[in-house]
Amino acid sequence: MKLLDLSDYNRAAKTYWNSMVAAGAVVFVWAVVCCLSLTQIQSGELAAFVLFAVVASAHPIRIPNTKSSFTAGDVFTFLALMTLGVPAAVLVGIVDVFVSSRRTSKRITNWIAAPAIMAGTVLISGNVFYFALRRYAGISTYPLGNSVIRTGYLIACLALLALTHYFVNGFAVSTIYALKDRQSLITLWRRGYLWTWWSFFASALAAAVSYSAISRVGWGYALLGFPIVAATFATYKVYFERGNTKTHEAEELSRLHLATVEALATAIDAKDQTTHCHVRRMQIYAEGLGKLLKLSEAELAALKAGALLHDVGKLAVPDHILNKPGTLTPAEFEKTKIHTIVGAEILSRCNFPYPVLPIVRHHHEHWDGSGYPDGLKGEQIPITARVLSVIDCFDSVQEDRPFRAGMSRQQAIALLNDGAGLRYDPRIVDLFVANLPEFEAHIAAQGLADQIHISTPRNPIVPSRDETNSLSENRSFAAYNQIRNAHREVYALYEIARTFGSSLEVENTLSVLVDRVGHIVPFDTCVVYLFDEAQGHARATLTVGVNAEVMRGRCIAPGEGATGFALANRRAVNRIHPGLDFHPTEPLQHNYRSMAALPLFKEDRLLGALSIYSMTLGEYSDDQIRLLETMTRLASDALANAMNHARAESNALTDSLTGLPNARSLQVRFDEEVARAQRTGRPFQVIMLDLDNFKIVNDTFGHKVGDRMLHEVAHLVHAQLREYDFLARYAGDEFVALVPDVPPNQVEELRERIERIVSSFCIDVRGQGQARVGISVGASLFGVDGETLDQLLIAADRAMYRAKSTHKSSIFAASEPPSTISEQSSKSSMITRAVN
Repeated sequence: MKLLDLSDYNRAAKTYWNSMVAAGAVVFVWAVVCCLSLTQIQSGELAAFVLFAVVASAHPIRIPNTKSSFTAGDVFTFLALMTLGVPAAVLVGIVDVFVSSRRTSKRITNWIAAPAIMAGTVLISGNVFYFALRRYAGISTYPLGNSVIRTGYLIACLALLALTHYFVNGFAVSTIYALKDRQSLITLWRRGYLWTWWSFFASALAAAVSYSAISRVGWGYALLGFPIVAATFATYKVYFERGNTKTHEAEELSRLHLATVEALATAIDAKDQTTHCHVRRMQIYAEGLGKLLKLSEAELAALKAGALLHDVGKLAVPDHILNKPGTLTPAEFEKTKIHTIVGAEILSRCNFPYPVLPIVRHHHEHWDGSGYPDGLKGEQIPITARVLSVIDCFDSVQEDRPFRAGMSRQQAIALLNDGAGLRYDPRIVDLFVANLPEFEAHIAAQGLADQIHISTPRNPIVPSRDETNSLSENRSFAAYNQIRNAHREVYALYEIARTFGSSLEVENTLSVLVDRVGHIVPFDTCVVYLFDEAQGHARATLTVGVNAEVMRGRCIAPGEGATGFALANRRAVNRIHPGLDFHPTEPLQHNYRSMAALPLFKEDRLLGALSIYSMTLGEYSDDQIRLLETMTRLASDALANAMNHARAESNALTDSLTGLPNARSLQVRFDEEVARAQRTGRPFQVIMLDLDNFKIVNDTFGHKVGDRMLHEVAHLVHAQLREYDFLARYAGDEFVALVPDVPPNQVEELRERIERIVSSFCIDVRGQGQARVGISVGASLFGVDGETLDQLLIAADRAMYRAKSTHKSSIFAASEPPSTISEQSSKSSMITRAVN
């Protein structure tokens, strides 16, 4: 802690303080040097006056409704002035003020400045007193000592002494506060020191009575009068202390009212993700800027209240509009505008003694008249509303909100300068920016500067148990954070439901789920498992974070580990060691401290599970699990819809008999291959495949064997193609393949290989023999034989029938006796049965 804390003093106040202290120090040294020449008796009198002053100043009397106090020590200062001279009075006055300031203030700066100012005050008023004695009473004795003076002259000169003392000391002290608080000197002096005049005159009168007694009857009898003076001041002290008690009670009640308003206003602002410190900083900016503009006391009070209550009307604006991540629609923006009118209507019932309503109603008016709600322009806008619009913009744009990141200080200043003359009063903007370092120093001194960017969009909505414990260290902020988080939770769930509702892709749904979980709770690893009913286990389909590569593709059966327990019992698992989910041999890069697993299911259908792992949290809180359960319910509905959509889409593009893509899927893939060929300049082949003798198989062995033959041949042909080639069932017993980057000679090799494989394949039909088919293959080249699918299919079909005309296939229809089935042409067929 600094010995002299002048952090709340501006440059002018510091300069004045230093000047007063330096001047007071010079006067003090001068007084000490002069008092060294006092006689022994005079030194004893000085010591007595100092002692009396210490006793009197140890019991200062605070004047109600002011920062001023007085003591009976002024009586002894005036007595020392008359009996011992100005230097002795200076020392008594310094001791008196130093002791009393120690009782009324805890600041060392006041302990130093008050005696220094008193030294200068006594020096000036003392010389005025002796000048008046010489000029008007013809008394040149210095000091007076025990000289007898006519009472009228003494009282008149002491009255002039008290008046000078009153004005010099009052204005000297008021100047410090006026410079420090940027207030009018006359206004501050009138409010704090005007009514203290009577204390100085009372002290002067008491000094006159005491001096007359000393000069006429001596010190012994005069001392008998001091108890009367002490009793008088004691009476005043009791009276003023009662007044101060009443004043303190009223001030405390007013402070409690203001604190209640501040707490409720901040709770309302939390709905808009506004931090408590934003309101406190606004008050500092408003008060400082208001004083620079020399606003009245009522306007300053209105600014302080307006800083708290200007957005109270946002209670009428839905959360999803206030915190929408993106540009508002015209209708949404119109809805936000009502907060100024609603706020003014709410506060109109409060009957504020200062003009708060104009601030609340007009703080969104623009200097050029383009604002709302009344379209006021220029000086038509109340100056308090113009002040608030500037400081609200500057501070609020630096805070992170769910819909945007906070600006830097320089960006916020640039925004104000760009809006000067359009949105904001240019004079107020210039004044604010010029004095911004001073305001920020005051904010930093109160510990409010570090609270900017407190709430980032990516921060978890619900803190962990560990974080909740740390928040308990500052309950005043924790309460507001809870309110803000509650509104963020509602909006997050709204956004999640809206996003899930528009997602019909499984992968997209899973990605949205993981992303939104990251906004809700902290994790180091997140894994989404999808359950495969056919296989009986869940596979890690999406993994994010630490160890993602290790976990990708891992399978967990229901009942296996923590995640398996969630799958088997369809309920959340928490406060369980994450090691249960991993085999000791798994090469994890880091170990986890906590985990939570939640099942994904829709009615009776098990869909999968969500597991999150943390390396830092001790455990996930009940609030976090509650919110995750809500989210997984929404995700389960979306995931079930996405799976159903994927199944329907797959059925629409897949041939149910062979499992190959169908003709619709062929058109989609053909368009993709055309785009690739045009982009790369490399053509592709369209291959038409038609089964030979397939009708004979159907007629001879039945359609079940025919369906089986189609299925098996489809897989035989597909096995001869490359991984990135495409094969579809086109119609009936016809297949089409799209084969990129294959020269004609390799196409011929592929044709021969397919014909050979298919011709050698047969299906044993019990009691009927073997079913066989052949296959004819024709190809066309994109860009040569055509450019559309129809053109290329016609060309490939012609090539295929040319090949078919050269084929002669047979099938043995029965094993007892064996039959020979041959096709004579592509358009007709016959059955030849040979009997052994």
